[in-house]
Amino acid sequence: MFNRLREDVACVRARDPAARSALEVFFLYPGLRAVRMHRKANWLFKRRCYFLARWISQRAVRKTGIEIHPGATIGRRLFIDHGAGVVIGETASIGDDVTIYQGVTLGGTGKEVGKRHPTIGNNVMIGAGAKVLGPFKVGDFVNIAAGAVVLEEIPPNCTAVGVPARVVRRAGKRVDNLDQIHVPDPVSQELCKLNARLEQLEKKLAKDEAEEE
Repeated sequence: MFNRLREDVACVRARDPAARSALEVFFLYPGLRAVRMHRKANWLFKRRCYFLARWISQRAVRKTGIEIHPGATIGRRLFIDHGAGVVIGETASIGDDVTIYQGVTLGGTGKEVGKRHPTIGNNVMIGAGAKVLGPFKVGDFVNIAAGAVVLEEIPPNCTAVGVPARVVRRAGKRVDNLDQIHVPDPVSQELCKLNARLEQLEKKLAKDEAEEE
């Protein structure tokens, strides 16, 4: 238990430049507090103590603004940054070394039964306000941009942007140091290329007309 707590504190300090000390992280970071309370709730949930498990999870909501259903499965070194408005559903599963920003929802569409929520792989970053809805998998080393709405599976080593989310591959490799804002948008990139080409054609046309005159 203490090893897991040290891991959690260390991962926050490694990923948040505003974290000044381990004591600050332990006592003042709502994301860490929500994860700690979830572990207790999940332990009770697995032993069919559903009322107590839900009581702990709802207490965590009041104290942190982060709602994690006690049935959700969470891996090691989860970092919930800021955390206000984060919602994680009952059948959601989160891998190791995942970073989640405020306003994220790992939810269902209301159409499924049984497994209703997404499975998040390892080393995934989910930007502020993103919504991942449905019982599909998000692969390892995936980046989901702020405000994206993900409605279908994302392969490993990809980024997803937009509403609904579009996938961008980077030669099978993760984009290192990619943050939740500066995510490449393939549509925007293609529009920029078309605009540059149009400018070239307009200049060529103007030159041809000048030579004819």
